[in-house]
Amino acid sequence: MKKLVSQLLVKYLEDRGVEHIFGLCGHTNIAVLTELEKSSIRFINVRHEQIASHAADGYARVKKETSVVLSHVGPGMTNAATGVANAALDSIPMVVIAGDIPSHYYGKHPHQEINLHSDAAQVDVYKPFVKRAWRVERPEHVAEILEKAFQLAESGNPGPVLVSVPMDIFSKEVEESTFERVKHHTKQLEKPSIDDVTAKKVIQKLVDAKNPVIYVGGGVVLANATAELKELVDHLGIPVAHSLMGKGVLPDDHPLTLGMTGFWGTKFINEKTRTADWILGLGTRFAEADSSSWEPEYTFDIPNTKLIQIDIDSSEIGRNYPAEMGIVADLKQALKVINRVAKELYPDGFKNELLEQEIAKVRAEFINSNQQFVTDNAFPMQPQRILSEVREVLPRDAYITTDVGWNKNGVGQQFPIYTPGSVLTPGGFATMGFGAPAALGAKVANPEKVVVSLVGDGGFGQNPALLATAREENIPVVWVVMNNSAFGTIAGLQKAHFGTTLGTLFHADGESYSPDYAAIAKAYGIEGIKVNSAEEFKPALEKAIAMNKPVVLDVPMINNPTPTSGHWNIMDIYSPGKKVHHVTT
Repeated sequence: MKKLVSQLLVKYLEDRGVEHIFGLCGHTNIAVLTELEKSSIRFINVRHEQIASHAADGYARVKKETSVVLSHVGPGMTNAATGVANAALDSIPMVVIAGDIPSHYYGKHPHQEINLHSDAAQVDVYKPFVKRAWRVERPEHVAEILEKAFQLAESGNPGPVLVSVPMDIFSKEVEESTFERVKHHTKQLEKPSIDDVTAKKVIQKLVDAKNPVIYVGGGVVLANATAELKELVDHLGIPVAHSLMGKGVLPDDHPLTLGMTGFWGTKFINEKTRTADWILGLGTRFAEADSSSWEPEYTFDIPNTKLIQIDIDSSEIGRNYPAEMGIVADLKQALKVINRVAKELYPDGFKNELLEQEIAKVRAEFINSNQQFVTDNAFPMQPQRILSEVREVLPRDAYITTDVGWNKNGVGQQFPIYTPGSVLTPGGFATMGFGAPAALGAKVANPEKVVVSLVGDGGFGQNPALLATAREENIPVVWVVMNNSAFGTIAGLQKAHFGTTLGTLFHADGESYSPDYAAIAKAYGIEGIKVNSAEEFKPALEKAIAMNKPVVLDVPMINNPTPTSGHWNIMDIYSPGKKVHHVTT
């Protein structure tokens, strides 16, 4: 029996367990939207495609499933591209289904086609960052391509894929049997593990080491291996440092959590990794900012420090540092074996009480060093006080999304995360504009949890139209806009190195300027609260969370840089040989 491709596509997504699709209409995809109206799948309608792709990114991180974006030809695809690229660089599984030009207009340059270098070439826009881009050429290929798309998005190192469908194919009929056939294919691949011999080698090297460190990235969360990591740490007594994306993989109040390395890390943490004799690297690519631009005197001194690296993606092993042992495996499966063998070899395990005491002492000293800012009644507010009071108000398992700037850097450095996977941040692409829409996706994925988005005014101002989606879909996120009327982090760098702030501070008529984001929220029909003193902030946040509605808190903030003793080579590029860091603007 024949049915429309649009009907069978939506039924395929239903059968696969898809519950939400994020997207925006266009003349190329309304056949699919029409079928979604009859479906159990909830379509999350947005006013800009970048909102859709960032929201889908946040959804996938929280739901731990592949998200789906429905987009339109040409500008719809290019609008969504930034969010899809952000998901790609953070290894987030996503299937983008995009309407394409009619197949019978190939070569004629129809409405909104991208074809300056070749015809029907919108897939080429996504090729640099998706795992694969398909253009469907025949209606009977749709089912097979969709099945391949989901499998590829979810397997190995996860990431987005593109399925570009000429709009006429959505409205063609095809035999149901083409979709029935793919139902027989497994929906979950078995993941590679390691053998006992390899596990024993890893354990023996760590146990024999004088100063071993486990270094973790976001891959541990993607593999759902946080419980296995904690089991290993507790049994062998080895401290854990992490990348930005590894924040919260081990709770920040665990006695063996060192903290984040690199530019935004502290000297204590960087020294622990730099002076380690063995490092077990799990699910991390040793990115530039996390690794102090790979300069050996700051964070990692590899190969003087010996590296064991485990990753699902073989191309990540040895990418930035040579590995003494390189192991390709799923982290959850590998850690299960390592834990079992470790307990067989050393049933009593090991304690590291002196190191735990040292970590506790340094942690307390760092907290005390911030108290003058945390208790400061200055207004605009100190960013440290904003972060501290947000942490006080939130439950341990609340979800936090960040953007870029003080919110991301400050959260990585000084905001405790207690539940693995509960902080969503743009790591690989560091995309301004991620945090606010990602919170929509996080809340849709887990409506029972509190979701707060910590964003700067620069990031929130990228796409305030997300508030329309929050209102229409009644998504109760709280956005805390840390408003310093600036692209503050860049302003600090520019002032320190070049003595100016052109293009980084917001002014109108010679005065510091910011839109009233609380008033903008009210214009969209949701609650907006303008904070007018430091004392008002905490009660306002408590009130906002209790409302269980979408709320924007506009919080004026002092513009100063995130404090750090870390290193990033961009400083030397700006001011070679001068050792200039960054200063308050």
